[in-house]
Amino acid sequence: MASELGSLLAGDPLILASAVLADLALGDPVYRWHPIRLIGRTLTAIEDGLRRLGLDGYGGGIALFLLLSVVSIAVSSLLVDRGARLTPWLGWAFHAFLVYSLLALGDLVRHVWRVEQALVRDDLAGARVEIRNLVGRDTDTMDAAACRRAAIESLSENLTDGFTSPLFWYVVGGLPGLVLFKVVSTMDSMVGYKTPRYLQFGWCGARLDDAMNFVPARLTWLLIAAVALVVPRTSSRKAWVVGLQQHAVLPGPNSGWSEAATAGAIQRRLVGPIRIDQRLVTDTWLGDPSDPPAASHEDLITALTLVVITGIVAAMLAAAALIVVTSSLP
Repeated sequence: MASELGSLLAGDPLILASAVLADLALGDPVYRWHPIRLIGRTLTAIEDGLRRLGLDGYGGGIALFLLLSVVSIAVSSLLVDRGARLTPWLGWAFHAFLVYSLLALGDLVRHVWRVEQALVRDDLAGARVEIRNLVGRDTDTMDAAACRRAAIESLSENLTDGFTSPLFWYVVGGLPGLVLFKVVSTMDSMVGYKTPRYLQFGWCGARLDDAMNFVPARLTWLLIAAVALVVPRTSSRKAWVVGLQQHAVLPGPNSGWSEAATAGAIQRRLVGPIRIDQRLVTDTWLGDPSDPPAASHEDLITALTLVVITGIVAAMLAAAALIVVTSSLP
């Protein structure tokens, strides 16, 4: 029984290919029972219960991770298992739909494209509204160039935690590995703050998110540099060098790798002045100092092309790895 369930939940190259194609073609599905929404609601319920018990420190955060992981993996596994008991193709379909729901490249690209469409129409106010869906900085004073830079930064940073990291953990741990990564990612986004309320309680989620993105972030840097060999108007050498030298410019151990690599690859500087709550929090530039700041329609199109091709290559490599793994099994 356990071996049958394990085979149902193991990484499958055909499922992965189907899920990636659906993600790119359709974007993130919008429905009430979306796994991320369910994980978020469950997290809130468990957090409230733990805090009522007085478990609002490091121990409470660890308990949140354990309980949320068990519930999320159990529910997703049960869904696939029950579907397969009715008919094998239904279990396969549930598995594929869950993987599709937990990938986010297609929706990210659509968000970025809506920013650019507004700018092409000379609708700066509309672009500022759209960019608020991607970044947490002040947008009221951003010009068109700043909107494009913010879009590129969000696109490149989220390539890792929204796509290449889920692919990596699906290869490593099948559907349970992917769900576990999404549990940790959701914890980081909901409780991983350095505020009095969450400094201790959110520590577990934030550190686990760093750990689970560690290898994928560096693989994404290497993939961006490799893909830049074939994408017009990009530099593989600069992607490698800027990623290696400037990844630590951004806070956290992982987000800077793909963002710095993208800045180097498209040969444009990113970040620059950023204000939050009307306060300048940084005026640091990311990229080769001899390159101009990203500003034009062509800059954003180049970044989009680079990121989408990198994502497709990552998916192909993940599927190939699964084919090797499944072919080696008895």
